[in-house]
Amino acid sequence: MSWSTRELAELAGTSLRAVRHYHEVGLLEEPERRTNGYKQYSVRHLVRLLRIKRLVDLGFTLSQIADMADTDTHPEEALRTLDAELATTIERLQRARAELRFILRHSAPADLPPELTPISGHTLSEADRSFVTVMNQTLGPQGRQAYSDMVRSVADDPIAHEFDNLPADADEPTRQDLAERLTPYLRGVYKAHPGLRTITADAPRGPDFATRMTGKALVELYNPAQVDVLARVAPHIADSA
Repeated sequence: MSWSTRELAELAGTSLRAVRHYHEVGLLEEPERRTNGYKQYSVRHLVRLLRIKRLVDLGFTLSQIADMADTDTHPEEALRTLDAELATTIERLQRARAELRFILRHSAPADLPPELTPISGHTLSEADRSFVTVMNQTLGPQGRQAYSDMVRSVADDPIAHEFDNLPADADEPTRQDLAERLTPYLRGVYKAHPGLRTITADAPRGPDFATRMTGKALVELYNPAQVDVLARVAPHIADSA
């Protein structure tokens, strides 16, 4: 009994493309051809294909399968390595599912990790979300923790919404008035989260780089009026920050 390539693929529960690829990489030997030029596969080819499929389903790469075919010893080391890789993958997928549950439960933005998503009712502006993303990449573990604590607990204060909605062409009196009212709000944030004072201390690329990166992100992500307001506030909260 012999089969065509299509029949062999159907028997093994795989695809024509997979069978042809296994031929190309040398995992499955080419069968003899009939006088009409068509391949004729035997039970031996079916067994080999089923074994390849079994190992692929377990998670082995084709190169690993090829190496295993070259030895008669039990592939214990390869199995243990694969088991460790699968454990890592499962852990990653479990974290992803937990984050998805958090996103769905809190209607949180999907582009931010849960630890940097406000849970106190405060909604981040687009600029805030972009800034948080940059900070998450720039800060070290301790800095991220301090920043995370602040982001997750910051109050949904009207002054924050005023800052978010400040137009780029806001006049001088409007900027000064907002700066004066924003100062006590930010002082309260720094008082509640003293870790913000040394937020760049353990940054992977050093405090100076983190500080420059923070300044660059502020200037590019917020409009000129917002940046000007922050510049007016900064000297008044220097003792807190």
